[in-house]
Amino acid sequence: MAPQELPEADVARARQWCDQRVPERVRDQVRIECEEAARHLTIVECRAPWRADMGSEWTRLPVARLRYTKSTGTWTLYHRDRNLRFHRYDLTPPTGNMAELLDELDRDPTAIFWG
Repeated sequence: MAPQELPEADVARARQWCDQRVPERVRDQVRIECEEAARHLTIVECRAPWRADMGSEWTRLPVARLRYTKSTGTWTLYHRDRNLRFHRYDLTPPTGNMAELLDELDRDPTAIFWG
């Protein structure tokens, strides 16, 4: 894990959001996880292996990135393209309120995060 430079309460909120995103009855098949780095969180969709010839590892696909700017105390939401590169999601401005960005991920009005 990276050195803690992110606001602890926001990281906890994002982790809780991920835990609540998938009903417990299907968590043996799909999970949403939050990977922490020094200046950002990455929301990752994890899927159980579905073919024996593909191995026993879960697949992990980044969905979104929440980048923190310490100097302003704000978070910025990024979406992933098909080449696994992140781009700023311009429908929501940077904010100090993590819940606003998580709500936008839930809403996904353009289907850019969850398809």
